[in-house]
Amino acid sequence: MAKKIKKVETPIDQRETFVSLQKNFADSDISVEEKLKTLYDLQQADNEIDKLVQLRGELPSEVEALEAEAQEYDEQIQNATMVIAELTTTIASQKQNIIECEQQIANYQSKLDNISNSREYDSINKEIENQDLERQIAEKRINDSRIAINEKKAELEDLKDRKSILEEDLKAKKEELSSIVESTAAEEAKLQAKREACAAKIDARTMSAYSRIRQSEHNKLAVVTLYNGDSCGGCFNTITPQRIVDINSNKKLVICEHCGRIIVGQNIED
Repeated sequence: MAKKIKKVETPIDQRETFVSLQKNFADSDISVEEKLKTLYDLQQADNEIDKLVQLRGELPSEVEALEAEAQEYDEQIQNATMVIAELTTTIASQKQNIIECEQQIANYQSKLDNISNSREYDSINKEIENQDLERQIAEKRINDSRIAINEKKAELEDLKDRKSILEEDLKAKKEELSSIVESTAAEEAKLQAKREACAAKIDARTMSAYSRIRQSEHNKLAVVTLYNGDSCGGCFNTITPQRIVDINSNKKLVICEHCGRIIVGQNIED
């Protein structure tokens, strides 16, 4: 008994044209005409979905941009808060240094009463000068830190004010977008269901090519009908009489030689 030959599926090539897909298109459980009709219905569903998306305009991208900006403000506010905390810690540390310096100065001054020679006297006075210098440095650091804290607090308040204004704008745009989405949700869900039903009937190779054409065309049209009976409905270039016959027969996959779109007969549209 002859062995049954298993059909080998060739990998999908993103660069292949619909000319190379014609044989694969015809080799299906459903007729070519039904497949063309399904492709046309898929395109119509996508067209309607695109219209709903266009109703939202630039709102989705504006909301996304505002959310990113709000996140940047949060990071800046967090950084400013951390700097203020670090400066506050520095002030506390320098205050402790001043206390220690004053204690050391007091200790050295008490020793001045019991010195035995001028060399020891000079040495103790030098230590007192060093401790006094350390105290002055600590006081300067405290003053500098307080100035920096005031500047950071002013910056923090400005950031919070700007973020508050941005959040109001973001809230308004979100509400506007939500209103549009909500008003079209039922219709969009219905169209998505129709799209998924059409896509389920089409093989992966054809769907890949369909998606590729849609992405490459500014109007997202991958499937078009004849224009004025003799031209491509996508690029409006004239089609030869023989190819018009092929298109209207709905017996094979026909693509435009100029723009690469799929062309279906008028009866498919009807």
